[in-house]
Amino acid sequence: MKHKRQPKILRDTPVELESITKIPITISPNTSILDARDILLRYRIGRLVVKLGKKAIGIITEKDIAKSVSIFSGKPIEKILVKDVMSKDLVTVPSTSSIYDCAKQMITHNISSIIIKDKRENLVGIITKTDLVSTFLAQSTASLSISKIMTKKVITVSPEESVFEVQSVLFNNKISRVVVTKNKRPVGIITYRDFIPAKTFDLQKEFTDPTEQDEISSNPQLNEFNVNQMSYLLTFSAKDIMTKELVITYPDNDAYTAAILMIRHGISGIPVILNQRLVGIITKSDIVNVLALKGKLN
Repeated sequence: MKHKRQPKILRDTPVELESITKIPITISPNTSILDARDILLRYRIGRLVVKLGKKAIGIITEKDIAKSVSIFSGKPIEKILVKDVMSKDLVTVPSTSSIYDCAKQMITHNISSIIIKDKRENLVGIITKTDLVSTFLAQSTASLSISKIMTKKVITVSPEESVFEVQSVLFNNKISRVVVTKNKRPVGIITYRDFIPAKTFDLQKEFTDPTEQDEISSNPQLNEFNVNQMSYLLTFSAKDIMTKELVITYPDNDAYTAAILMIRHGISGIPVILNQRLVGIITKSDIVNVLALKGKLN
């Protein structure tokens, strides 16, 4: 009995890396994270390349900022610099690489961008998962259902969980987003971007007494006094910072459609539902993985 030949998912002719390489927004290592945060929010981007001369020496993301500016940090927020929290172990590829090389590196290292360098190790540009998702749209040739590539085991939180618990879930599980569910139905989604204006800055400045801020800043170790003084912050929960207007999709929809939704709405993950219940999530990483495998799925 002959097996039915599977249709090609991607075109044979790949997109040239040069055509999707972008010049990144760069900052110096001595930039404050407050300024870095403002740039990220202003341009609605997820990362900034840290540059010294012509060379990239680091990268700072929304995750780095969310981790670094905890209200229990032993250093005042205003004095934290990009060089203190940036990722220094850059994953780079030469400009002669292919889109498949970039996709493989992103999946292998669980990262969302690749730095492109020339022969002299100078910064040429950057490739992000968003660029590769756009490439997938250009390369896609056949129907690929979301159910074949989505992540079925979804980590969730309840609307009532504190922002500290939500942050812990993200950090401990090494994920970039968490779906907020109620009775197994998705009601919101939280990413690191939600923490930047909400918990780490606005809540602290709006609700913390200046004297108390000094007390916390001067004490890197959390003690009972601090917990009691800051206990009101624990009243902020997932429902206060989550994105409520969800973009959702279904298992039988095409991955192509999911990619379009991600690009159109500027998001990196979409809850997948069936009969109004959460059954999975499809992310840019799932689509990038299709490129990493050159469309040859198991």
